[in-house]
Amino acid sequence: MIDDPSPDPIRSLEPLFRPRSIAVIGASRTPGTIGHEIVHNLVTQGFTGSVFPVNPSATAVHGVPAYASIRDVPAPVDVAVVAVPKQAVPGVVGDCGRHGVRAVIVISAGFREVGGAGIELERALLGVVREHGMRLVGPNCLGVLSTESDIRMNATFAPVTPPPGSVSFMSQSGAMGVTMLDYAAEYGIGIRHFVSVGNKADVSGNDLIQFWNADPGTRVILMYLESFGNPRKFTRIARAATRHTPIIAVKSGRTAAGARAASSHTGALAGTDAAIDALLAQCGVLRVDTVEELFDLAMAFSQLPIPAGPSVAIVTNAGGPGIIIADACEGAGLDVAPLSAETQDRLRRDLPEEASVRNPVDMIATANADNYRLALDAVLDDPNVAAAIAAFVPPLGVRQVDVASAIVAACAGHPAKPVLAVLMGREGLPEGRADLGEAGIPAYIFPESAARALAALNRYRAWRERPAGAVARFDVDCDAASRILARAPAAPDGAYLASTDARALLAAYGIPVLRPALARTADEAAAAAREAGFPVVLKIASSDIVHKTDVGGVALDLSDEDDVRTAFDALCQSARTNAPAARTDGVTVERFIQGGREMILGMTWDPAFGPILMFGLGGIYVEAMRDVVFRVHPVTDVDAHEMVRAIRAFRLLEGVRGEPPSDLDALVDAIQRLSQLVGDYTGIREIDINPFVVFERGAIAVDARVRVEAARR
Repeated sequence: MIDDPSPDPIRSLEPLFRPRSIAVIGASRTPGTIGHEIVHNLVTQGFTGSVFPVNPSATAVHGVPAYASIRDVPAPVDVAVVAVPKQAVPGVVGDCGRHGVRAVIVISAGFREVGGAGIELERALLGVVREHGMRLVGPNCLGVLSTESDIRMNATFAPVTPPPGSVSFMSQSGAMGVTMLDYAAEYGIGIRHFVSVGNKADVSGNDLIQFWNADPGTRVILMYLESFGNPRKFTRIARAATRHTPIIAVKSGRTAAGARAASSHTGALAGTDAAIDALLAQCGVLRVDTVEELFDLAMAFSQLPIPAGPSVAIVTNAGGPGIIIADACEGAGLDVAPLSAETQDRLRRDLPEEASVRNPVDMIATANADNYRLALDAVLDDPNVAAAIAAFVPPLGVRQVDVASAIVAACAGHPAKPVLAVLMGREGLPEGRADLGEAGIPAYIFPESAARALAALNRYRAWRERPAGAVARFDVDCDAASRILARAPAAPDGAYLASTDARALLAAYGIPVLRPALARTADEAAAAAREAGFPVVLKIASSDIVHKTDVGGVALDLSDEDDVRTAFDALCQSARTNAPAARTDGVTVERFIQGGREMILGMTWDPAFGPILMFGLGGIYVEAMRDVVFRVHPVTDVDAHEMVRAIRAFRLLEGVRGEPPSDLDALVDAIQRLSQLVGDYTGIREIDINPFVVFERGAIAVDARVRVEAARR
């Protein structure tokens, strides 16, 4: 996306979605062409405004009078759909601006997506749009659709039109847009607005989120993303929007191919996808991996209330599906709630003697529609239950449509509790799903789909209940930090600070650091060890050696001066052997830290996302274990607490098998101080604090690496 300030999206996009008139420039009389299909869709699908085909060689298109140019249209035009050869687009759009057109949808391709001259052509197009104060969708897009009853605009060349509803959907890919509209029609998911943004030269996902968040008819926003134009702006906009409107996104590119080469642990682990995951998590956006999952969630979010909690009851006529659903629910963070004694007694009265009245409720294969109605009504009355999943495998003599009607009847008395259905047989499936859909109950073919959708509803509830958090500002020694960064070595790709400077930088920001002594001879090392107190650790001192253990540059648990002298000579020899090109300054001597848990704090800089912070299990196996989490700067106090609790090893920090718990507040404090440091100074490219040892009380950085590139405050 070309970086240029845009007008208020809520006001400026109004004519795009609610136009009174549309001109199709490049309209064609030939069926199957883009220019013909757009006019066809507008006319046959009941657009409530005026349609003006523009074709210099035709007097009418699809029975509608045509005009040689937009200049010849005898009435005001709100939106122009442009489908002409790319070279003609800027001139045509200029004519639109002079005619008073308020928004243009450029279908034509051959712009930035092809590189070279296409980039300059897109810049020229955007310049024309800005000059006339218009909004631009595209270029290289499928078009825009609105099913609002008083608009009914299909300004796309898609061959299928979805049913009307409350889902607004943005796709960065035209081909994926067609596929998704087809899915929406098949699954009965009602679409309110659809926008294929193409190259996003002007109208972007950020604009659309703001518009749809303010639109009372939009209940959920779906997005298919291939790139972020402005991730930091997206963070601010999406974080505010998801407090009111759920956003579900498919972001393509979940592979290691985009990961950057980096020398630090943080840089090596923080691929582009990790940054995207962190960004979306901080914004409350629900990321899914597949189009199928996108629509599983869309069915639930567009029809159901948000559950009051994670507890779910399962009602089924077959034990296998009940077990699968229970496993899927618990695996996704839901609670298969114990039913109260009163509920179980009620179920015993209403169900066959062989039925299981515990959760999952297995009514056995002879269960009929009445059994479903009574059992669902009972579990939904239970105060321990926040939601329910009803699964049906059709036996002989029981119809899906009858069971669907029973589920609808039971749900009618519990409008605040979401119910999802799983209809596993093919016979009668379309009718049963249709009946449930009309009643606002999503129906799935597979048990895992329903569990996944309900879990997403629960995650969204937790996000809305989550405090917004605040970015802390600590009293730090900026003068000391500036002096340290000012004397950083100059290098084209950045350079590492000396070990003593890296630790001093952290100390200036209040991060507790073990301060080593530098020794250039064996005798100096022995003297430093006496002062620090035995046992001690020796590490080779070199800004050229990132991972000291890899070159035999660390000696641990040295208990006397003789051990220190021997280790000094061994470390220097090992460095000369294993890293002959590295410059060394002797060794550092520091107290040997015993006990505690080894964690890692880190930061790496991404060209699009800015600073990305990492927290996780540290030590020498950090890349092997990969038990780390990421957040995009700035990190709030709530973000920091969540980072600490998100790693798999969190239970170790809580204390296990009689061990004392770790000081979680010290970890949260250090994460926030690191966030402030990397926000205060541009040019810091990588930081590794590893290990950062946390104790029952307090924590301390034992080693640190900082790479800078012209850092300034």
